[in-house]
Amino acid sequence: MIQNLLQFLHLGLGLPWWGAIAAGTVGARVLLLPLVLRGQREAARLARHLPQLQRLSQRVAEAKRGADPNQVAVAYAELVSYQRRHNVNPLRGFLVPLVQTPLFVSFFFALQGMAAAPVPGLLRGGLGWFQDLAAPDPFYVLPVLVTASTWLVLELGAETGVSAPGAGPVRQILRLLPLLFLPFIVHFPTAIFTYWLTSNSFSLLQTGLLRVPALRAKLGVAPPLATPPATPPATPTGPAQRSKGGILNQLKKEWREAQATHEAEQRQWRLRNHLNLAAKGPLRQTFAQNPLNPPKMAPSEPPKRPWKDTLG
Repeated sequence: MIQNLLQFLHLGLGLPWWGAIAAGTVGARVLLLPLVLRGQREAARLARHLPQLQRLSQRVAEAKRGADPNQVAVAYAELVSYQRRHNVNPLRGFLVPLVQTPLFVSFFFALQGMAAAPVPGLLRGGLGWFQDLAAPDPFYVLPVLVTASTWLVLELGAETGVSAPGAGPVRQILRLLPLLFLPFIVHFPTAIFTYWLTSNSFSLLQTGLLRVPALRAKLGVAPPLATPPATPPATPTGPAQRSKGGILNQLKKEWREAQATHEAEQRQWRLRNHLNLAAKGPLRQTFAQNPLNPPKMAPSEPPKRPWKDTLG
């Protein structure tokens, strides 16, 4: 379907191949604008309730590490009740990326197949220094631009409405992904980079427009919350000194918490199913002496005759 759309834009409207790819990308992104605006509204609503949701989630995690299952049920009920009362759900923030990922994959495989054929028009359908859309960029300019624009999209939260500062260690890892993927994408055909760069440019333009307060109010998107100023450390051993470990310490802390939670869940599972385990497993001896077995007799000793030992 993507290939038919691009051929229509090239043959029917007379656009060059690079223009057909760019126009098809913009058209597809415009069709997704209602979904993106809904994601922005959800992100703005979630940002206002995020501190309370984090406290409730931490309470659930602490209850799971304990031994009382009633505390887990109470903490989880409070979390669900708060989400329903304020109509917030963190999982809704993944709706836009989940919809845009199949679109990216469809364009990627369509353009890769057209470049591998290759479609004759792609050989001279490029622009500037990349005339051949079926070949890699000879100067590696497009891979660098795509990597930089992808980093900006992730940094500004162009797809989810949540910017990177304070978003946790996951966002810190996402910052490194574009740079890690650069050696693997440098040999892609320039047709793919044309789509990719156009899509990233559309995302950045969309983010810039949605930062205008008047436009956000007209579209029904709540204004973003102001980021609280960073407090300077009071002592050398204060928060700044403890944060020098960075993301590795945070990941280690979360790993230890996950292990403690898993051990607590295993302990609760054993408490709930101890009768079934006792019925299905082998019998365990809970007594020192089995009453069904006769007691072991100690070897009899000869009677003591002290007079015989002394008199001979």
